[in-house]
Amino acid sequence: MKKFSCVFALAATAALATPAAAQTAAAGKPISPDLFGIFFEDINYAADGGLYAELVQNRSFEYAPGDHEGWNPLTSWEFLREGFATASLSVESATPLHANNPHYVQLRVETPFQKGAGLKNTGFDGIPLKAGEKYDFSVWARLKSPAAVPLLVQLRDPKGTVLTETPLSAQAGEWQQLRATLTPRTTEAAASLVVLATGKGVVDLDMLSLFPQKTFRNRPNGLRADLAQAIADLHPKFVRFPGGCLAHGDGLDNLYDWKKTVGPLEQRKGQRNIWNYHQTAGLGYFEYFQFCEDIGAKPLPVVAAGVSCQNSGGTWKIGGTGQQCVPLADMQAYTQDVLDLVEYANGPISSPWGAKRAAAGHPKPFGLTYVGIGNEDKQTPEFRERFKMLYDAMRRQHPEITVIGTVGPGPKGEDYDQGWAFANQLNVPMVDEHYYETPRWFMSNNQRYDGYDRSKAKVYVGEYASWGNTLYHALAEAAYMTALERNGDVVQLASYAPLLAKEGHTQWKTDLIYFTNTTVAPRSTTTCSSSSARIKATPTTPGL
Repeated sequence: MKKFSCVFALAATAALATPAAAQTAAAGKPISPDLFGIFFEDINYAADGGLYAELVQNRSFEYAPGDHEGWNPLTSWEFLREGFATASLSVESATPLHANNPHYVQLRVETPFQKGAGLKNTGFDGIPLKAGEKYDFSVWARLKSPAAVPLLVQLRDPKGTVLTETPLSAQAGEWQQLRATLTPRTTEAAASLVVLATGKGVVDLDMLSLFPQKTFRNRPNGLRADLAQAIADLHPKFVRFPGGCLAHGDGLDNLYDWKKTVGPLEQRKGQRNIWNYHQTAGLGYFEYFQFCEDIGAKPLPVVAAGVSCQNSGGTWKIGGTGQQCVPLADMQAYTQDVLDLVEYANGPISSPWGAKRAAAGHPKPFGLTYVGIGNEDKQTPEFRERFKMLYDAMRRQHPEITVIGTVGPGPKGEDYDQGWAFANQLNVPMVDEHYYETPRWFMSNNQRYDGYDRSKAKVYVGEYASWGNTLYHALAEAAYMTALERNGDVVQLASYAPLLAKEGHTQWKTDLIYFTNTTVAPRSTTTCSSSSARIKATPTTPGL
């Protein structure tokens, strides 16, 4: 980022952290107590390799060329034959651990000799470790030979030095989960995980995982502590998830299905990410709801409106022909999925989906009050028909939920005009406006909401940012945030987007928080440097 690029981040932090009671409205207008929140989308490696604390990449061997060109089930893995061991390795799918997780590896060790054979994983740009900290390892194993096969689990530095190790044993029988705790002796920013079979035999392996015990709030299957804390320190009033374009996906087969992201990890179904990588669903709807509760923010899930992104299939031009629609014959079932989401969040433990929430460890309801339907969708007759079906069902069965509609990807134009007309026709309580514009636009539109009709739908500014990272961009955005406050009776919610970006893995050039495996920025101690490629800050360090 260029010099002084951190000004916006500081302004955003200050605005998010301002208590509602301390905010005052111009000319006596009330300000929404939920005004400033955050938008989370798995873009820029925000989830896997980012906020989700899993340290093993491609832990279940589900990477594929459709996720990213050149990827395959063994991407990020290396087959090891050490000490002159003779062995072979293959990817199998005949009898998987679960149908939603179809691939696993079969390791066949003929002669282990001194060391054995197995697998090595270097994580996401290396595995960051801190001396003396505890890391939980787990693997699902199934023995295909009669005698038990001893396993050796190691953490190594880049030169191959073993930092810590522990033995395990795969026993005869069906799939079994093996666990161990590893404590490295030294700090290492780019370690690797190694699992070796040190005896003769045939063993199937799947779901190899390594988690720091010190996750955010020490949650199992939890979040990276320092990155989650950086978000918590913003004091957001709400969290929108799982994203924007990610929610309605690249075609019908890529719609984000919340039901496939809850339950035991080995039963969740990962899929290709619309941003050209893979999402494991380890960070799923339960974890999103739990994070919201942990930081005192209201959950705001967004579901597809029965249609995919209009840019599906590479039609990267708004107004293209890529929008695909859930068949009307399937809309009843799809609508029930959305209703079930409310039950999962708020239902009693005696209800089917409330029971599933309780089984995951949260008997108490999550207190869901907002649900977004649709994201930047092209206002086609097919979209409007499906949106109305979903909206009517929600209004009948859950009048306590505020439904948020969508009015296209920009601050004006055909989709914007038709979206607003449609929302007014249905009396939708709130609509989601998006815009990424120049600093001049933000300065020129400071009075945008002054003339909005207060009797019609309220506004959620779900995604906004100026294109660039100079002082001018920061000031334009900060000034615009004061206009949102001034019109807080109309603008009920607002969230800058995107939230997170991992250095070296970005698909979007304007982001609020940049991070590596060992640093997070910005903080209140932010400083700036004209030579920096990102926001500079006094780093927090999970592994260093």
